[in-house]
Amino acid sequence: MILVQNDTKNNIPLALFEKIVQELNITQDIELLIVDNETITKLNAQYRNKNYPTDVLSFPLEAVTPQMPLGSIVISIDKAKEQALKYQHSLDDELTLLFIHGLLHLIGYDHENDNGQMRQKEEELIKKFHLPNSLIIRNSKEN
Repeated sequence: MILVQNDTKNNIPLALFEKIVQELNITQDIELLIVDNETITKLNAQYRNKNYPTDVLSFPLEAVTPQMPLGSIVISIDKAKEQALKYQHSLDDELTLLFIHGLLHLIGYDHENDNGQMRQKEEELIKKFHLPNSLIIRNSKEN
């Protein structure tokens, strides 16, 4: 189950998010927070020493019991809107891409240190759910 705290007036494609969680056979709860740039900037500064807004943050929890949540995903609605406009797709698509990215981090993937496994898994989900390019691919094309 996805436990949502939406601090914005925007709707999110929660039913699609739940399908993605099921596709990955995740049985633990996931906390999802939808926030503004100001909030995500504070979190990014506090936990990553980066004082600027980012699009998505993941906070995995160390499993003590099987009933514990998997962790938290925080998405900036402001960055999602900006990126949806920039890449010319819907806000729902952008939110879904960010959710997938954050979710893969929660289950242990790390594109900064792996050999392409996270990118491959993202691509599998993108194709299955008919989504635009992944964050990893977008970022690698811009650098």
